[in-house]
Amino acid sequence: MSPLAFTLVVWGISYVAGLLGSLMGVGGGIIVVPALTLLMGVSIQKAIAASIISVIATSSGAASSYVSERITNMRLGMVLEVATVAGALTGACLAAVVSGRWLYVTFAVVLFYTVWTMVRPRGHRIEPAPDPLADRLRLHGSYLDRSLGKRVGYTVSRTKLGLAVSYVAGVASGLLGIGGGVLKVPVMNLAMGLPIKVCTATSNFMIGVTAATSAAVYLMRGEVLPFVAAPVAVGVLLGARTGARLMGGIKSGVIRMIFVAVLAVSAAQMLLKGLR
Repeated sequence: MSPLAFTLVVWGISYVAGLLGSLMGVGGGIIVVPALTLLMGVSIQKAIAASIISVIATSSGAASSYVSERITNMRLGMVLEVATVAGALTGACLAAVVSGRWLYVTFAVVLFYTVWTMVRPRGHRIEPAPDPLADRLRLHGSYLDRSLGKRVGYTVSRTKLGLAVSYVAGVASGLLGIGGGVLKVPVMNLAMGLPIKVCTATSNFMIGVTAATSAAVYLMRGEVLPFVAAPVAVGVLLGARTGARLMGGIKSGVIRMIFVAVLAVSAAQMLLKGLR
């Protein structure tokens, strides 16, 4: 494949990854890494490094739109980001000592978990519990839902659980090059009491800071290849901006099923490659 064809294919894949990642709040890396390794023959370490850069682009493209629409809970995002950044540094350092085989297997497990969270029956939210920390930090909020045509208020609870999960999500982000939203979004929605759109918007706001932290470690190790990372970053950025514009009034049922199918196939292939 010629360099131009390689760049165009990577750009196209990254655009779709950014679009879907923005709509789901999980970051484009969950698609970019399997695509680069399985379709384009890039080593998983280099793919993860490029994905880290793409996660920054996803956050830059989507977060600004969500913030301007006042969907993002910025105060909560900054609180949880303290734990996520610590986790990202841990994960990026672990990536230097974990073999490629185990990176494939670990990534496949995360993909299977993502598929499970998206296809399982929607559980009822846990009833909000009094949370003095959330009250003290004034984390509660509201937003205007354009698809419903009304303002939706919510109360944040279980902030300490959110901090714990955010640390684990940071480790996954630094180790695997994903946004971490696959772990944070379900917890924020089902346990902390945030509406799903607020979870998605807040996750997109957080993942850029998380990725920037671990990207510094990958850059120092020389694992960021410009001819791979550049088209990935541009494609994901444009896809993320498109997804952010669409999210306000879109019903994501069909997109969810397509997303699940792509992830399931990628997970199976990543697992096979790791086991071999």
